[in-house]
Amino acid sequence: MARLQKLRSSSVIADSDDELDSIAESLAAAAEAEEVGSADIAASVDVLRRSGWMTDDGATVPDRTVRRLCRVGAANLPVGRLWEGHMNALYLAQVHGNLQTATRVGELVDGGAFFGVWGADGDQAVEPSLDGKSLIGHKNFASGLGTVTHSVVTVSSGPRVRLALVGVRDAARADASVWQMQGMRATASGRYDFDGISTDDILWIGKPGDYLTEPHFVGGVWRIAALQIGAALGLLDAAANSLRARDRLDAPAQLSRLSTVAIRALAAAALTTRAAQASAPAGTHAPSDAAAMAAAARLMTEEVALDAIRAVEQCIGLSHFEDGSTTGRKARDLAVYLRQAARDAFQTRVGGACFAREGALWTLL
Repeated sequence: MARLQKLRSSSVIADSDDELDSIAESLAAAAEAEEVGSADIAASVDVLRRSGWMTDDGATVPDRTVRRLCRVGAANLPVGRLWEGHMNALYLAQVHGNLQTATRVGELVDGGAFFGVWGADGDQAVEPSLDGKSLIGHKNFASGLGTVTHSVVTVSSGPRVRLALVGVRDAARADASVWQMQGMRATASGRYDFDGISTDDILWIGKPGDYLTEPHFVGGVWRIAALQIGAALGLLDAAANSLRARDRLDAPAQLSRLSTVAIRALAAAALTTRAAQASAPAGTHAPSDAAAMAAAARLMTEEVALDAIRAVEQCIGLSHFEDGSTTGRKARDLAVYLRQAARDAFQTRVGGACFAREGALWTLL
């Protein structure tokens, strides 16, 4: 694991406000063009690469990573979605991989690779062929087609699911036309066909079943929560800018609608930071409790984000829905991103962690 340990320890100092502001401004400036397809999202990914963020796996300084994810989510949620996948892939290689995996992943990152994590199977799940020499099946909702160079994919399903790092630069296997969503258009998501890819070209990560271990599975959803709450704060900020430009921000009703959500958003950001710290290697919580805290953070950020969307619609009015509306674009992206899988399962997990035993709530503090 030495190579990834080196990557993780390459920089532990806090980001300056000026640096974060510069990155956010660059990402925000490109967002509209990326949504309509007149600019390539890869250029925004390069902004993060030049900033040295491609080695951040979220485990070294979790509170710094939460802040980074929040700022990127506020500025350009589709870029944040892709970067979170890259970060997740680094983390999975770190916690489940061996020395060979660590060395190879480090070499790929040094060479400019950009990773994804694709887990949603299509009609045919990705699994080994009968002779075990190749893969069959395809993935749906594969984000970053044409930008992601290698993806960590789930092979087979159920408790024996295994992770594989696979090169995904073959444009003939990718179909972004199936992504017909109202938001997150800039991610160039879609279908990727794995039929016939040789298992000799696969770098296996861990053993069957490792992917589902905690706090590395559900415990990692704090990254999604950070993007969600960042996007919610970015949406509120954009609404305030729009109202300020029209001299409507000082109205008590407007301030009340926005500030009520903003207060809850700041609280959700604090919970997300706590969840990130609990799931980190240095965390002191039991793995199941860390996973429950991460799930709680994501549930909370979802609720706050939905309230933010509603408040902004009420504040901005009909112009929110015009073509070219900044708040409209941000709200569309956020609404689609909120629809992550397994919400009810997360709610059940959190309830169990909180109330399955006497005094359980105190153990989560």
